[in-house]
Amino acid sequence: MGKTFSFVSGALFGAAAGAIIGVALAPRSGAETRAMAADIANDAWDNMRDTYEHSAEEARAAVNDFGPMVDAKTDDLRAKVDLARERMDQLREQLNRECAKRKIRVHYPELHLCTDNGAMIAAQGYYQYIAGHTAGLELNGLPTLPIDYE
Repeated sequence: MGKTFSFVSGALFGAAAGAIIGVALAPRSGAETRAMAADIANDAWDNMRDTYEHSAEEARAAVNDFGPMVDAKTDDLRAKVDLARERMDQLREQLNRECAKRKIRVHYPELHLCTDNGAMIAAQGYYQYIAGHTAGLELNGLPTLPIDYE
């Protein structure tokens, strides 16, 4: 308790001494000092408002620039999807020709049934193949087969 009391009493003594010295040596009257403090507070408020307005304007500009960037990225992505569809059509035609030569029937699911599941199954099949896990044509697909099946 001795250290706490010493700190508190020292702080109070310092504050009192500062107030007395400040009043005794103040170069201006109280009204002038209050006016000066009000000016400083007003200046600080104006600076904060200017900073806020500037930041808000920068944020608006960034948001306005964001739309055209998204549009450009969307157009780029659409072009890539169109190219991928063209390539898929070419591969399908090539597969159809080769299968027709061999009298093999090919069935394609409707496009709305082709989702990323196909890509996930193909990726898992690839990793199983690389790991040396293969099977004959008698293998039957299991729709509930866990991904970590060995």
